[in-house]
Amino acid sequence: MKKRLLSIARRTRSASSVFILVASLLTPGLAWGAERRNSPVDPAANQAFIQALLKGGRAEADRRPLYRSAYYRGGLPPASEGVCTDLIWRACKDAGYDLKTLLDADIRANPGAYPRAGKNPDPNIDFRRVPNQAAFFKRHSQSLPIILKPDDPANLALWLPGDIVVFRNPDHIAIISDKRNADGVPLLLHNQGPWASEGDDFLYWAGRGIVAHFCPPFKK
Repeated sequence: MKKRLLSIARRTRSASSVFILVASLLTPGLAWGAERRNSPVDPAANQAFIQALLKGGRAEADRRPLYRSAYYRGGLPPASEGVCTDLIWRACKDAGYDLKTLLDADIRANPGAYPRAGKNPDPNIDFRRVPNQAAFFKRHSQSLPIILKPDDPANLALWLPGDIVVFRNPDHIAIISDKRNADGVPLLLHNQGPWASEGDDFLYWAGRGIVAHFCPPFKK
């Protein structure tokens, strides 16, 4: 892995890239997170939120709820079932962020911002639709670049733990893990079936198309 990373650094001829790569070799868990691109009022609280979000996403992956797309009266599927959006709101809940309540309220107040909800909002399902979660995060968080360059360390440094990424073909949403593969590409915490997992799937989904990239924490 070290030879691979140093080879990339030599090809990029970028001092910043070399710094990032060397730092990642020495302290892989810290180096990537050091480039977080926001200016929270309380950096410690920001990091605590991100760590709680990651812990919640990983807990969902460890529970391995089966992928099942269904409509549930009351909105909440059983803990043993879920889809990609369920991992997101469950991780947010573990971080003290009630995504369902906030998203439902935003749809009521700003229906035009949620074309998938339209004029007939349904709290039983709206918060579990990828386009609606994407619309909410677009309105309440920082939008980031959507081009992933797996051989560019400086670009890889833009994709940080706790970030939310939205894909297309089909619609899909995931949390970026704090773990990376041997080439420095982040793993994903998501439910793509047959159950929730933490996997080396980023390049596969990026090939289908990245439509959005958001940075926590999310404004309430």
